[in-house]
Amino acid sequence: MRILVTLLVLAVVGVGGWQLLPSQGDKNKSITVGTTDAVTSLDPAGAYDAGSSALFSNLFQSLLTFEPGGVQPVPDAAQSCAFKGSDLKTYRCTLRDGVAFPSGRAMTAEDVKYSFDRVKKINSDVGPASLFSTLDSVSADSDTTVTFHLASPDATFPFKVATGAGAIVDKDKYPADSLRTGSGADGTGPYRLTAYTKDQRAVLAPNTDYKGNQKGPGKPIELRYYADSQALDKAWQGKQIDVATRTLPPNILSGLNPSDPNHRVTESDSSETRNLYLNTHANSPLHDARVRQAMAWLVNREELAATVYEGTVDPLYSLIPTGLTGHTTSFFDTYPRQSTEKARELLTEAGVTLPVRFTFGYGKGRGAGAEESAALKKQLEAGGLFKVDVKGYEWTDFQKRWAAGTMDAWAVGWVADYPDPDTFGSPLVGTGSTMNTGYTDKAVDALIQDSRQYADRSRVAQDFRDIQAHIATDVPLIPLWQRKEYVVSSEDVGGGQYLSDGTGVFRLWQLDWI
Repeated sequence: MRILVTLLVLAVVGVGGWQLLPSQGDKNKSITVGTTDAVTSLDPAGAYDAGSSALFSNLFQSLLTFEPGGVQPVPDAAQSCAFKGSDLKTYRCTLRDGVAFPSGRAMTAEDVKYSFDRVKKINSDVGPASLFSTLDSVSADSDTTVTFHLASPDATFPFKVATGAGAIVDKDKYPADSLRTGSGADGTGPYRLTAYTKDQRAVLAPNTDYKGNQKGPGKPIELRYYADSQALDKAWQGKQIDVATRTLPPNILSGLNPSDPNHRVTESDSSETRNLYLNTHANSPLHDARVRQAMAWLVNREELAATVYEGTVDPLYSLIPTGLTGHTTSFFDTYPRQSTEKARELLTEAGVTLPVRFTFGYGKGRGAGAEESAALKKQLEAGGLFKVDVKGYEWTDFQKRWAAGTMDAWAVGWVADYPDPDTFGSPLVGTGSTMNTGYTDKAVDALIQDSRQYADRSRVAQDFRDIQAHIATDVPLIPLWQRKEYVVSSEDVGGGQYLSDGTGVFRLWQLDWI
């Protein structure tokens, strides 16, 4: 599933080996990690973005999790989980003994039921409720047994349980029908949150009472949040952080030297993608599919990858990224080259006034979003066919704007929740999708539902090939690129290669002093 290329360099020049070994005091000091990802909410019911999910996977437990490089979920807060019967509509878990919340109260099946029920009841516009579209009800059969009753067969349900959406909260600390506010978190994960300042830092202490899949406590961690890639790079260059991840500027990433003795570099393939989402609602200037098809004829992914991202991403021509079952090149097959002539023909056929004017939003501080938007604006305005009004928004505001459908187009990265093509299906192109493009297609919905009946996930390939053919024709989104994953750390920090691997888990506990 993943091809890891790990470049680890440790150079010793003029010093004895004993000098490389940190003192016991050094071994227990915090490892500082920098990122440009933002945290939308500390409540798992109120966020469905990479920055929030990264924090959730350290502060909370789900019944299941993924081991590094794993493609099947394994027990975490659960002792065991399995489907009952062959119809894939009843899923039962037995809780692990000894799991307790910070208050000291033991986790029970009621807490599990409460956590899933509140995600669906709150149904936050930027939350993860859409992941549980097939979940009908949850029953706590005893203190240690919980059963999920599904409305339709869903072989992917265990994958969804393993995400941040399945985080189990203390029912005595979280309101049933609204999001918890404040700067606290009460979970049973590998870490406890000891301090938090939004958009600045999160201080994590190892949870010595943790009972789950992870073996042994991690090191103390301080997560620092930066407004943009340049600020993150400044902190890295100034040795203010020990680890830099998601995301340094493209020119810095492309210039990393694996032979530099002052840092370690992990570069790996990733299932993170970025798409240009298009508003298909009736009041949008992009409502007509022919207008969206015309846009697809104008986008030059190779140029974006080479100039804006300096080779740190790969052009993407399909909904499903390389490395996952069902990947195709449907957009290359349908739009094999940039063609202003083809685009003009479609717009003429649609009878729209030229240039077609629309708004284009992006999240400020999210990598090279500003530069990418400027490049796309230039491509789309070629030949005078479109007039693009580009504007950047603060991350939380940006999320709410796409959820409310107030932009005509918006570029967003998508980090896989789990290593299965389903995470790119319903959340992105199903009816009522997380991206709220307004797109709905009965054939696509039927294919998504059909794909969930196969416990053998290799059998879903044709369903997803067919889905991608529909998407290339209907164009509710335009795939742009697939990211390469980079983690850079100082020479005395190890474990960066396990931090993130496309399974949706951010393993801060894997970081260690060398």
